[in-house]
Amino acid sequence: MIFPKWTNSLPLILLVGAGLAGGGVAAGVTMYLTPKYTRAGYQPVQPVPFSHNIHAGQLGLDCRYCHNGVEKSWFSNLPGASTCMNCHNQVLKDDPRLQIVRDSAANNTPIPWVQVHIVPDYVYFNHSVHVTRGISCVECHGRIDQMDEVRHAKSLSMSFCLDCHRNPAAHIRPPDKVTSLGWQWSTNAVEAEHLQEVNGKKFVHDWKVESLQSCSACHR
Repeated sequence: MIFPKWTNSLPLILLVGAGLAGGGVAAGVTMYLTPKYTRAGYQPVQPVPFSHNIHAGQLGLDCRYCHNGVEKSWFSNLPGASTCMNCHNQVLKDDPRLQIVRDSAANNTPIPWVQVHIVPDYVYFNHSVHVTRGISCVECHGRIDQMDEVRHAKSLSMSFCLDCHRNPAAHIRPPDKVTSLGWQWSTNAVEAEHLQEVNGKKFVHDWKVESLQSCSACHR
């Protein structure tokens, strides 16, 4: 006998192993390399036709009126229907498009919004840390104030995050301008770039901004 008996089952072992490995790879790709996570451009239909263009753009509502936990929480909360009804108990109060909102407020049930922005479970991101240190909503979410239906404007990939962490001075701004999505240092592009560089470096220094790039900063 040249080979031991267990080698007779070796082809089956290899086949099962290959199947399990292939299944694992397929599951990983399905979970993390499909639009669920890398979905720039993703724009789902929401249960209520809420227009950020009208509310944040034309009316100039501050992002924090609805997302009022963003400065103190890791999570940018969605507003309850009662927040919507602060205005809509008078404005468009009988509009059929807002029936879901009225029912939600009356029955104390959540509106089934479809989440647009999401990062994998193995990524830790704290909104408050960024927002209170001068990183504007526009850096990750794009010009939300110009969107009717919110879309996934930026990739939110690891390289996307690292580009900012490696040079935070190029993205930082005064804290009172964080939710002014169209704000610029100057209408002159050259001057704006110069002011961003000078003031950005000063802010990073004065506010002790930690541009962490270690794995443990985001993967906990």
